[in-house]
Amino acid sequence: MNSGRKIVMERPLLAIAMSAIVLAGCSKHSASGQGSPDVQVAQVEQKDVPIYREWIGTLEGLVNADVRGQVTGYLLRQDYKEGAFVRQNELLFEIDPRPFQASLDEAKAQLATATAQLANAQAIQKRTELDVERYTPLAKEQAASQQDLDNSVQNNLAALATVATAKAQIKSAEAAVESAQLNLGFTRLTSPIDGIAGTAQLQVGALVSQSTGAVTTVSTVDPIKVYFTVSESEYLDFNRRFPTVSGREAEFKRTPLDLILADGTTYQHQGTIDFADRAVNQGTGAILIAGLFPNPGNILRPGGYGKVRASTRIEKDALLIPQRAVTELQGSYQVAIVDRDNKVTIQTVEVGDRVGSQWIIQKGLKPGERVVAEGTQKVRTGMKVNPKPYAAEVAELNAR
Repeated sequence: MNSGRKIVMERPLLAIAMSAIVLAGCSKHSASGQGSPDVQVAQVEQKDVPIYREWIGTLEGLVNADVRGQVTGYLLRQDYKEGAFVRQNELLFEIDPRPFQASLDEAKAQLATATAQLANAQAIQKRTELDVERYTPLAKEQAASQQDLDNSVQNNLAALATVATAKAQIKSAEAAVESAQLNLGFTRLTSPIDGIAGTAQLQVGALVSQSTGAVTTVSTVDPIKVYFTVSESEYLDFNRRFPTVSGREAEFKRTPLDLILADGTTYQHQGTIDFADRAVNQGTGAILIAGLFPNPGNILRPGGYGKVRASTRIEKDALLIPQRAVTELQGSYQVAIVDRDNKVTIQTVEVGDRVGSQWIIQKGLKPGERVVAEGTQKVRTGMKVNPKPYAAEVAELNAR
């Protein structure tokens, strides 16, 4: 009987103890919830900001010269190292010259024959002229017949025709010699420009002709050309700001281009705009722009890709805040403003361009206001917070 009464009495004591623990926990939670959360705030900055645009660019040689065979023959040897820098007129390939040397020798022999024939014809012409000179006075004095005079005149005319024919044959023979010399010269495939010589498309022993295409290509790469396309609207906006040809050309020279390479690094040399294409591409609605970049050491090569970046305009008195301070909600943008009493107000804003890690705010903020950059998920309107300097902003100031 006593043990049963003891069990009954312990149950109310256990319930009371559990209630005390729960109440203590709730009291502790309530006390901690009353504290102001720590947030990092950044001040709205106002300054003139250059607005940059980026476009995908393709690297091309300033000049890309194909080296092609002008005569048909077998490649005798390759005289350059692929990928090496070559000078203008430097020998790259040689086609077997023996058939062309034989053709040149034959053409020279024909020229020599024609020259000899001309000399013989001129000698005959000279004799016939003397006959005409001798028979003319004799015929007047009737010391020679008129027939003899007529025959001498006819012989002289025939000799003149023979001389003219011989001279024509000499010109033909000279042309044949010149053509043979050209063909012999074409057996030496030389570089038309200074530049980087590419891979050989044919090997020694291959048959070369005009139809085989380029044997190799030589590209001038310093400076190197970068092609990129801008939208028609961007191009029209540029023309509205610089309506004259001289104004646009001057701006081309004043506007530096940055080249962001495939590994994410920015090329150390800035470029300039060279020209804009003559027409807008109807398929893409974009216009091709060419930029020129110095390329000492030939580091950049044709066929590479990169991003071309340029400042297209200056935003005057722009209001800047960190991008992390902006929250997008159903197509609208909001920021949390911290007032002098460290109370939060959620404000809808209108955003503009992004500049690095910052965002330009068009409407909704004033210079000098503080916005929450870290901890935006913890705040709501009317909440009091404990503001701390934005860590990224502090690091940037220290770096300066």
